[in-house]
Amino acid sequence: MLTTILLTLMMMAGLFLLLYAGVALIQNPRFFSSAPKEVCAAVQPKPERFKGAHFLGWLLAILALLLMGGALFLGAWNGIRNGFGFWQFFFRFLIMLWGLEAYDILFFDYYLLCRSRFFPHYYPEVEQLLGPHLFGYNWKSHLFAGLVIPAACLLLARICTLF
Repeated sequence: MLTTILLTLMMMAGLFLLLYAGVALIQNPRFFSSAPKEVCAAVQPKPERFKGAHFLGWLLAILALLLMGGALFLGAWNGIRNGFGFWQFFFRFLIMLWGLEAYDILFFDYYLLCRSRFFPHYYPEVEQLLGPHLFGYNWKSHLFAGLVIPAACLLLARICTLF
């Protein structure tokens, strides 16, 4: 169980690193596609913060994706080494992916978007648009993810039990 929690934290760190790379360094409006429509419309393209910022951002984004994929791989590899059965794999991946979804809802949506000055720090033009009223704006996508995650975990568990 401790390994599963550590792997979930690893995925959370990767997701935050991906957000930071996109918002602070790459600064491409495509990274705001999941933000509320009015926020997307207000975001203005920014010049590179410092020489090499975009390159560093893409490097961090790739590292973040590798970190998240690595957590899934390590979860599978550790389970195979320890003789996990189908349901052990299923619940490990379910905890990891639902934990990541909960982190997205509570930390990204509730805290960063609705309560902190994270986004206005990098994009002052969105400050007046952000606030507690935005919490839950993307409930449909979170509900969809919450329903798709168990199916993905079933598939991952099946693949892992083949080894």
